[in-house]
Amino acid sequence: MALSMHKDASNSMDSSKYVRYTPEQVEALERVYAECPKPSSLRRQQLIRECPILSNIEPKQIKVWFQNRRCREKQRKEASRLQTVNRKLTAMNKLLMEENDRLQKQVSHLVYENGYMKQQIHTASATTTTDNSCESVVMSGQNQQQQNPTPQHPQRDANNPAGLLAIAEETLAEFLSKATGTAVDWVQMIGMKPGPDSIGIVAVSRNCSGVAARACGLVSLEPTKVAEILKDRPSWYRDCRCLDVLSIVPTGSGGTIELIYMQTYAPTTLAAARDFWTVRYTTSLEDGSLVICERSLTSSTGGPTGPPSSNFVRAEMLPSGYLIRPCEGGGSIIHIVDHVDLDVWSVPEVLRPLYESSKILAQKLTIAALQHIRQIAQESSGEIQYGGGRQPAVLRTFSQRLCRGFNDAVNGFVEDGWSLLGNDGVEDVTIAINSSPNKFLGSQYNSSMFPAFGGGVLCAKASMLLQNVPPALLVRFLREHRSEWADYGVDAYSAACLKATPYAVPCARPGGFPSTQVILPLAHTIEHEEFLEVVRIEGHAFSPEDVALARDMYLLQLCSGVDENAIGACAQLVFAPIDESFADDALLLPSGFRVIPLDPKTDTPTTTRTLDLASTLEVGSGNTRAAGEADDYNLRSVLTIAFQFTFENHLRDNVAAMARQYVRSVVGSVQRVAMAIAPSRLSTQLGPKSLPGSPEALTLARWISRSYRVHTGSDLFRVESTAGDAILKQLWQHSDAIMCCSVKTNASPVFTFANQAGLDMLETTLVALQDIMLDKVLDESGRKILCSEFSKIMQQVINK
Repeated sequence: MALSMHKDASNSMDSSKYVRYTPEQVEALERVYAECPKPSSLRRQQLIRECPILSNIEPKQIKVWFQNRRCREKQRKEASRLQTVNRKLTAMNKLLMEENDRLQKQVSHLVYENGYMKQQIHTASATTTTDNSCESVVMSGQNQQQQNPTPQHPQRDANNPAGLLAIAEETLAEFLSKATGTAVDWVQMIGMKPGPDSIGIVAVSRNCSGVAARACGLVSLEPTKVAEILKDRPSWYRDCRCLDVLSIVPTGSGGTIELIYMQTYAPTTLAAARDFWTVRYTTSLEDGSLVICERSLTSSTGGPTGPPSSNFVRAEMLPSGYLIRPCEGGGSIIHIVDHVDLDVWSVPEVLRPLYESSKILAQKLTIAALQHIRQIAQESSGEIQYGGGRQPAVLRTFSQRLCRGFNDAVNGFVEDGWSLLGNDGVEDVTIAINSSPNKFLGSQYNSSMFPAFGGGVLCAKASMLLQNVPPALLVRFLREHRSEWADYGVDAYSAACLKATPYAVPCARPGGFPSTQVILPLAHTIEHEEFLEVVRIEGHAFSPEDVALARDMYLLQLCSGVDENAIGACAQLVFAPIDESFADDALLLPSGFRVIPLDPKTDTPTTTRTLDLASTLEVGSGNTRAAGEADDYNLRSVLTIAFQFTFENHLRDNVAAMARQYVRSVVGSVQRVAMAIAPSRLSTQLGPKSLPGSPEALTLARWISRSYRVHTGSDLFRVESTAGDAILKQLWQHSDAIMCCSVKTNASPVFTFANQAGLDMLETTLVALQDIMLDKVLDESGRKILCSEFSKIMQQVINK
């Protein structure tokens, strides 16, 4: 191999000098390059000494060889990257051209229907009023609008594979007509723009029976791998409780027909769960594409009768499935169609939008499938690297276990060992217990949980309707401001349950001193629609009776749906206490919140609203909402809350009373938060509020009052009423200037609150208070004194 040498004036090298390397020399250099692409001068000299075959080459020439080698490697990587991008663009262009052809056919079909309807209307207007042809015109119009009528088929022989094959072939044809044809009137979802790095093209149905969603996208996995992932529905469909393949029938073309029974979770406590009895057909097309299509077996389609279900409502899956086509140069183009009828009439009327929304189906099922495949594709290619030494598959398993455990708690199936506990006469909180060893001694749970005592798990759950509260905003607040709703004593009890024997059952004290939470990111999906994180709760003892609880605790937390622009997405915050070891098989007992929108959002972009304390107090004229802001949301949503606790048999009633009281306090806190962050329709009519009344302000007033008493031994206020509004009023009108600031490591202290006297002293308003930096107010000596005082105060808190 002959390589030209670069000119180096400082070393007086001749630019015309060439060095010809023998194959043995190149092999020796390549071995070193594989270990160290950029060796030091000493390493190059050592290389010449250790390899006699390189003795005739100068160290400077060796240096140039490595420079050229690194340059070629960089060019090769860049060329490979550009080729990959070019393949993606080519495949996406092909996909867009096919989509354009489909849309043109759809337009032609709609133009034909429009002309036909105009002709029928003209004919109807020409008839007399006594003619009944108007009725027939209306009926024909309805028939034209019915996009996918369910065909009636004769009953097939349950024991005849040919009958199942006939159903499978019909399912294949109907699925393809939806995936690539005009059998369904598809409308593209807002915000789903196509591109080489986007999730793909996502559309939802219009004017069809049931609800349907469709997605097309590119992934860098081979079709067989994609098919394997998609068929394993419990691994990525979070609402799938179980999927049992009861029978497999091979076909002559190398495909398979499977009879499948699937159960899905109910998203709330207010409706029953669904199950499906389907036939799934896997086959190959002439162009090499793989197809996995599926539909329900009913009396109209024929086929075997499915297993009975007592706790489930039988839903119907209309022809759905996956078309997976290979791309030139590797990868796959995927078409996904999900089409179901969830029997909306069996659901309470207020929840029906949840079961008749194609956008919710798209988010929960169709987009979830595409995102999961893209996630695995990028993990397999090494594009995603997670810290902490955890493999992506392990982290994904943690997320799935959190969701499954929360769904188990919300649904509370009798067959899993759950049973209802008698209530206290008020039906707002449901208490269920589970003492089944089969439930908690499986692979998901640690068998050391129940060795020393008889007991089980108790779940307190409740559902409530919210008006004009954006789910993403609410869940983001609950995640970032845990101290606004959580009780440190209850968290400590949950953490102690990871040990052999938990200590005494605490009383829920929503007014107790808060803890400080630190969120440690662990993993996130590629679209950042879901976050897995560890939350460290730093406990501080403010009184002697709290010393036993003053220790750090850890939660494994999953947060999803916090993107306000995701249409139809539910928002969820699920967490479970873990110990410091955080083993891969750690016991997880999830609790949390789920907020599901019942009505679609308007297309009007929402204004940005912060969650800071000062911005939500609305004092004076600085933070009065605009009149038009209230119209940005006309949204109803259902909030489901579930908290799980372990218990010993002799303490069961005590734990149940604590859990019931705690969930009620959490519900009250969430309601106050929801009122604070929801747009107010009356804000401009009532004028500015006279006092700050947000949940944050009320809590802050209680903290200041009690902390003052603990540290000084005297009361800040002459008479302290138990009502939060009374405390807040006295704090706001106190004659002394009272100011609060937050201090973070390596950051300047920032004012977060001041009463009226403090605002007058600083000559500012509550809204503008956060713009004032404390270190800008004081001189250098004052700043030093302040910092030293802060450290003393923190040390006093730690020593309490």
